[in-house]
Amino acid sequence: QVQLVESGGGLVQAGDSLRLSCAASGRTFSKYTMGWFRQRKGKEREFVAAIDWTGGITRYADAMKGRFTFSRDNAKNTLYLQMNSLKPDDTAIYYCALKFGGGYPGADERAYDYWGQGTQVTVSS
Repeated sequence: QVQLVESGGGLVQAGDSLRLSCAASGRTFSKYTMGWFRQRKGKEREFVAAIDWTGGITRYADAMKGRFTFSRDNAKNTLYLQMNSLKPDDTAIYYCALKFGGGYPGADERAYDYWGQGTQVTVSS
């Protein structure tokens, strides 16, 4: 089993930055791909970013490109999502997710096996 715990959410103003963290524990000695997803109020959960096992391959949703940066520290089993130039439209619950295996990091949430409880990000105008 794997446990994922997100942190770092909060209330900020438009244009500010936040860094979300996701700590993984449990069966983490295997290769795994990580993703961030978010769910805005009244909308379905959507892909934000994903990173492969090595940290060398990342992919982002178009709306996040240039503003968000996904990184990982495998020694600490921790992921980071640096979010800059935040907009009110970024207000959402942000979830990290894990799927075992390598390869190109996917954007389909159905491929992910484990999920955190989510952290709320609120961006005021």
